[in-house]
Amino acid sequence: MTGTVEKKLSELGIKLTAPAAPIANYVPFVRTGNLLTVSGQICLDADGKLVAAGQLGGGVSIEDGQKAARACAVNLLAQVKAALGDLDKVRRVVRLGGFVNSAAGFGDGPKVMNGASDLMVAVFGDKGRHARSTVGVAALPRDAAIEVEGLFEVS
Repeated sequence: MTGTVEKKLSELGIKLTAPAAPIANYVPFVRTGNLLTVSGQICLDADGKLVAAGQLGGGVSIEDGQKAARACAVNLLAQVKAALGDLDKVRRVVRLGGFVNSAAGFGDGPKVMNGASDLMVAVFGDKGRHARSTVGVAALPRDAAIEVEGLFEVS
């Protein structure tokens, strides 16, 4: 039976696919007690292609960056499902950390990161409201426009 969170994802037109495997020496998630930390997820679509490549403020628009951040959030949820088997076990989205591939002087990273934050609130309601950091960086793996990591309280 599909849970409440997966029904919400379906209503939003989102289907979770198998999560991407790590590309280096790390694990996709770690659970300790009731906390689940999910490693940074780049903005891959269901076909494994980047939603946006390059730098914000240097060819990638804020709107495309927001779509990329949303894709990162979907990939975070795929990892959470792989870890827990059931997204209804998420008690709270505690924190998101965003890394925005930014041209020199680009200061609208928080607007870009809203693509991920807005999805968490749309999916989990008040449980999706979270603390957040957004950092502009000079480069990301595969020239991804954005990468997002997450911390979740789980049952």
